[in-house]
Amino acid sequence: MTVNLSYFQIAAVVIAFTAFMFAAWLFRWVKKRPSSNKRIAEVGGFIRKGARTFLKKEYQTLAKFAAVAAVVIFIFLPKPVWSDKADILRNIEMVIAYLGGTVFSAVAGVIGIEIATIANVKSAEAAKEGIRPSFLAGFRGGAVMGMAVVGSSLLGIVLVWAITGDATVTLGFSFGASSLALFAKAGGGIFTKTADISADLVGKVELGIPEDDPRNPAVIADNVGDNVGDVAGMGADLFDSNVASMAAALVMAATLPNKSLNIALVFAYAGIGLLSSIIGVGCARMGKKGSPTRALNNSTYITTVIFAVLSAAVTAVFDFSAIGNHGEWRIWGASSIGLFVGVIIGIASDYFTNDNKKPVRRVAKAAESGPAFTILSGFSYGMLSALPSMIGIGVSALAAYKLCEPIGEGYAFFGIAMAAVGMLSIVGMIISNDAYGPIVDNARGLAEMGNLGDDVLDVTDQLDSAGNTVKAITKGFAIGAAGLTVISLLGAFMSEVNGVADLANKITGFDIMNPMVFFGLLVGAAVPAVFSAMLILGVDRNAQRMVAEIHRQFKEIIGLKEGKEGVTPEYDKCINIATTGALKELIPAGVVAISITLVVGFVGGVQAVGGFITGNIVSGLLLSLLMSNAGGLWDNAKKYVESGHNGGKGSEAHKSAVVGDTVGDPFKDTAGPSINTQITVVSLVSSLFATLFLEFNLFNLF
Repeated sequence: MTVNLSYFQIAAVVIAFTAFMFAAWLFRWVKKRPSSNKRIAEVGGFIRKGARTFLKKEYQTLAKFAAVAAVVIFIFLPKPVWSDKADILRNIEMVIAYLGGTVFSAVAGVIGIEIATIANVKSAEAAKEGIRPSFLAGFRGGAVMGMAVVGSSLLGIVLVWAITGDATVTLGFSFGASSLALFAKAGGGIFTKTADISADLVGKVELGIPEDDPRNPAVIADNVGDNVGDVAGMGADLFDSNVASMAAALVMAATLPNKSLNIALVFAYAGIGLLSSIIGVGCARMGKKGSPTRALNNSTYITTVIFAVLSAAVTAVFDFSAIGNHGEWRIWGASSIGLFVGVIIGIASDYFTNDNKKPVRRVAKAAESGPAFTILSGFSYGMLSALPSMIGIGVSALAAYKLCEPIGEGYAFFGIAMAAVGMLSIVGMIISNDAYGPIVDNARGLAEMGNLGDDVLDVTDQLDSAGNTVKAITKGFAIGAAGLTVISLLGAFMSEVNGVADLANKITGFDIMNPMVFFGLLVGAAVPAVFSAMLILGVDRNAQRMVAEIHRQFKEIIGLKEGKEGVTPEYDKCINIATTGALKELIPAGVVAISITLVVGFVGGVQAVGGFITGNIVSGLLLSLLMSNAGGLWDNAKKYVESGHNGGKGSEAHKSAVVGDTVGDPFKDTAGPSINTQITVVSLVSSLFATLFLEFNLFNLF
């Protein structure tokens, strides 16, 4: 069957709308679940109101940034408006694409918050009936987010391409998604970890009260944070990675022979991935006495197999032979490599963060000797955990490169881009699993505050433990996907440069013995560390303010510490502290990362930027893996102790494990996952400004 690009575009749009309809059905299904507990409804209302308020204020702040960025884009991209070669219409298209990316990403976050703050109540109350109905309420609530995010990213990128036919403009759409994701993830991460750390340090360590005790003034802010950080923030992060992988593939596909065939494969595999996720979500089941972790993992494996089979079928049925040298099967092989390596990276993350495995149990044992040993052992295992994932990313990039290299010039990097598309093909399922985590975490807190009893708490604890384990896996997957995506963006950067450079300035690689490249390499490697430090210091400053507020309330509100009937804390004060601090801290780190990229480009030109991106990728992936896995390990070591091991709740080991968890909180939920987006943003900025870096740099002037 011959290939017609428009057929694939139409098919992708149809699949995107199918995802939206499926998300609407899931939304209605979750909303119809019974709920009657007034206390749970009241607390759920507080959480929903707090999440909506924060998101509204955050988006108002980000709208100002987007407006400034839109003006800069109009003036400079893709050509400065004063240039003889400028096309004002293309600059306007770039602005519209950029704003479209921010809007699509923001809408996905809003949808995620709305369903998560309904599903947490439904999951808590469903736990009275058993683990199966509670699991389904939580998972299907998360799946609404998964379907909405991936449907939006696919629809957005197809529409931009169909309207403009310009690969560079798709980078503008991707930059819009990435810039909003960068700030949303940072802001949400600062909010959630401010509340989490404060609630744990005062509640568990100082007072020895339960995790979700309603006497704790920070407990509602903590539950709000789960939604704005782990639902809206992670959704924006994976929306950004998915769009960036497709945009990078399109940029390279547009420069290769048989352009339409290459682009058709990008849309085909992205659409099949979303269709596979729809089927996988629909197949997710759990027995009455089954394991929620097994149910979540099985649905991921089912989705993986479905994608591999369907993508092979499409490759076989349609006539892509004009690519030559069995190129269509080489490209399919590259995408399959990316997909299966993504699963392997997730399994590696699971080993280092699952409380059934040795690393978590050894850290729990170390907690008996004090917080210093908890932190030393957990940090060490975090560093060890980076090796298998870094090797996996490197092997997948190398294998995809070598597999597609024989097709012809330029196809090697296109193979890496398609490996990233393949790895992110099941992102709908990954987001569903990830959003499940904070939903059941909230459900556990609601069950405790609603006094639903120990049997219900046992159910929600099992679901929460599965959520923590799977969340660590999805973070590892997200980091791996970001790694392949930014390597392909490096290829896109080279394509953008070579598209406008004369023969003397064309680049085929970056020689680290070139002092300009090495200069960029060193600066790029330092940026993730500076970016992380700024975010963690933001959490530190904000948490100190909230701890002081919690102390004030326990001291000044008579009867609060004793839990006298009718005495309630001032929850809104803690929510306001978290909100104000997060909004204050979310912009600077992102602006610093973008500004340094521009400075390096305008000083050292494209060679320096090539080194900068390379250093940023290597350093960023290492730090991201280290912090995400160490944080997940400390969290589950704490939960392992709380389940009765190594002294159990209230023991010295428990207090040490809580201290370790408070160090790990900003690692795994603020800085670690935000680095993914930071790498993507600076790579996109580099590609978008490639022409300007080539023409206007300090060494060109002398």
